[in-house]
Amino acid sequence: MARLQWACLAISLVAAQPAAAVPPFSGTIFIDPDIITAADPTTYLTMSFAGQGTRLMFDRRIGAFANYNAYLFNAQYSDGLTIEIQVNPEFGSSAAAQTQAQFYAPVIGRLPKALRVNVQTVWLHQGSQPFGGGNNNLLIHTGSIALSYVSDGILEEVFVHEAAHTSLDATHAAAAGWLAAQNADAEFISTYARDNPSSEDIAESFLPWLAVRHRSARISAQLANTIRVTIPNRLAYFDGLTLDLAPVIRGQLMASGFE
Repeated sequence: MARLQWACLAISLVAAQPAAAVPPFSGTIFIDPDIITAADPTTYLTMSFAGQGTRLMFDRRIGAFANYNAYLFNAQYSDGLTIEIQVNPEFGSSAAAQTQAQFYAPVIGRLPKALRVNVQTVWLHQGSQPFGGGNNNLLIHTGSIALSYVSDGILEEVFVHEAAHTSLDATHAAAAGWLAAQNADAEFISTYARDNPSSEDIAESFLPWLAVRHRSARISAQLANTIRVTIPNRLAYFDGLTLDLAPVIRGQLMASGFE
C-alpha cells in the first residue's frame, strides 16, 4: 500500500514543544505572492499524450487511493526531468484533460529543480480540495481552492510547499541537523509547522528560506526580518545544502551563496 505523506492530510504523532512566542504566520504559502510568479522562467518544454491507462491515484474527495483509467501525458522539462501527468477520466475527453495538464505543467516547471527531482507523477482531479505532496507525486484538485490559489497569486508558492514534501521530507525531516535546528530556534515559522513539526516544518520553512535568501528584492524588509529572526538556524540548515535552484537561480548550483 502506498504511504500517505500529504500536506494537510497526515496527522503528526509528535507533539510540538512549548513555544516561546506565537509563530508569526498561520501558513507560509500566504506570506507573499511574488516569490515565484507566472512571469518567471519555466523549464517546461512540451507534452505528449500517451493514451489512457489504469493508475492508482489518491483522491482527497474519498480520502483514499483508487484506480482510474486516467488520461496520461508525459511532460518534458529542459533540465532532463519528465513527469507523467495522470488526469482523472471525469474530465470527459483527452482534450479537456490536456487543457488541465497544460495549465499546470509550466507552473511546476518554475519550481527549483531540487523540488522537482523526485516528482515522478501528478494526479489531477476535479473537486475543491487542497493540493498535496509526497509519494513522488504532486496532487491537484481543480475546484474552488485551486482557483483561489490562482486568484491570490500563490499557485507557485503552493507548489513549492507541496514539492518540498515530495523531494525534501524523506531526506531532511528527521535528519539530525534539521532536528537540531528546530531545537535551536526559539519558534516555528507558522502555527501549521508548530502543530505538525515532523510533517510540515520542512515545507513551511523552505519557502521563507527561498524568499529571504534568493528573492529578497521581491519581499518587504519587514517580512525578511521576521523570517530571519524567527528561524535563523533552519535558514542556516538550508544554506548548508547543495541545492539546484534553477530556474529560480538560473544555471547555478547553489551551496550557501545568496543573491
